[in-house]
Amino acid sequence: MGAARRALWYIESHFAENPSLADIARVVGVSPFHLSRLFQLSTGTSVVRYLRGRRLTHAAYQLAAGADGILEVAIAAGYASHAAFTRAFSEQFGRSPEQVREQGLGGVVLVEALKLIDSSTPCMIEPHRVHRGALRVAGIGARHTAAIVASIPSQWQRLDEAHGLGAEIAFGVCGNNDVDGGFDYIAGVEISASAPVPAGCQAISIAPREYLVAWHAAHISAIRSTWFWLLNDYLPASGLTLADAPDLERYDTRFDDRSGHGGVEIWLPLADTLHPKESDPCE
Repeated sequence: MGAARRALWYIESHFAENPSLADIARVVGVSPFHLSRLFQLSTGTSVVRYLRGRRLTHAAYQLAAGADGILEVAIAAGYASHAAFTRAFSEQFGRSPEQVREQGLGGVVLVEALKLIDSSTPCMIEPHRVHRGALRVAGIGARHTAAIVASIPSQWQRLDEAHGLGAEIAFGVCGNNDVDGGFDYIAGVEISASAPVPAGCQAISIAPREYLVAWHAAHISAIRSTWFWLLNDYLPASGLTLADAPDLERYDTRFDDRSGHGGVEIWLPLADTLHPKESDPCE
């Protein structure tokens, strides 16, 4: 059973205990940051959002069945007060607990248990470890959630239309993840540490570190399946730990931005290890 499936199993069998992200990660055997990335990629939602939705859905079923005390249901769902529970419940379902108790669940969109459908494609080339120096990337940046992640390709279009920037190597930088599944993505190119940031662009500076570099050979639209394999299968099996740092997509001249073919490198930041580092062949 992969890490994502183990996380879903643990949530479904223990959500009444209101486990934390750290609790679930510890049981699964990966870091909280790793689990956050994997769960978001696998399910389209975050661990925290899913756990909250499942607990509130359980509360909704209790209320619709005629539970007498809303405060008792609230406390069982992990809320210390009627007001806090009502606020969270109303934000989740668009109805108050009182309305659900009186009117039932008709029209209420509940968060039912997820059944994970694996889409995991191993890399044809064995991933390798690389140490690269400091990197500064400037380009078109945006904040994303699971609902709008499909808009990332438009950032590359905007970069090309507005700047072009003329580099043979481009980087997609993903970072600043939050517990609800939001993250920042910059589509850009490397600039020097002292270079001015082009108008309309954002810049990010990334410290030197070690990465696991994997080659996604298929069409760019299928890159999610390679990410899933890396996070769900390869990293846990290898004993390597994902660091809480930006990860990279590295596009070089092999990639054809007209067809989406040609392949792309995925650079996963690794936590500090005792293993010897390799030099970066791209520097």
